[in-house]
Amino acid sequence: MTLIREALAEATLRLTSAGIDGAARDARWLLAKATGIERGRLTLHLGDPLTEEAEFFFYNMMLEREARVPLSHVIQGREFFGRWFSVSPDVLDPRPETEILVQAALEVPFREVLDLGTGSGAILLTLLAERLDATGTGTDISGPALAKAEENARALGVADRMHLEHGRWYEPVGGRYDLIVSNPPYIALDEMAGLSPEVRDHEPRVALTDEADGLSAYRAITARILDHLTPGGWLMVEIGPTQGAAVSDMFRAAGLEDVRVCPDLDGRDRVVMGRKPA
Repeated sequence: MTLIREALAEATLRLTSAGIDGAARDARWLLAKATGIERGRLTLHLGDPLTEEAEFFFYNMMLEREARVPLSHVIQGREFFGRWFSVSPDVLDPRPETEILVQAALEVPFREVLDLGTGSGAILLTLLAERLDATGTGTDISGPALAKAEENARALGVADRMHLEHGRWYEPVGGRYDLIVSNPPYIALDEMAGLSPEVRDHEPRVALTDEADGLSAYRAITARILDHLTPGGWLMVEIGPTQGAAVSDMFRAAGLEDVRVCPDLDGRDRVVMGRKPA
């Protein structure tokens, strides 16, 4: 009978051999999922045997991860800003870098927020969970993505303060918002080949790239931004690390003020924000 200690060691070795960064971390996630033990408590159970069912579940998940299926797809979820989000191949995997956008948004006042290209709903739903007096709308061109966002909204208890609309950018919405946020597809077509297999082969392509220079979404968002922001309202978008200057210029050309770029924890440009004149 296989002990949890032995399974953890074998999984770490196999995932490392498969070229996976953070192999030990991923092995612990897989074991926690297979056994139902909290990940932080696995150390207390290293001498316990795996049940036959848990061992079968664990090794099948490990085969998927060895094949470079994203960990979040294997365990069907991802932690984001301290909350659990269900994910699938229909939505972009919420990333820690995107928490920078959420943190920036929580530093400004807002009651009504619009999330363009909401995907799993990670940004929008987190903002609503943090601001109990806020309401929000999310748009997306993907019906399956909107279904996943609805599922997450119900799980987080914010569905009654959220509306989801099917369509591209502003097409399905009217009115004005205090805050507009977006993590749009910003990877240029010529950068796609350099992505990891987890991203390139398993995440929705439409959420990754505009099939052009990576800036198309920002052009569409800024072109009509003044029509959809309240006076003094903010636009905040996630960007690729080389896009800060170009996107900032678009913000200013659109008539936004107080334009600034926020870095991520590695010091790379990650968020551009700007405010409509009051």
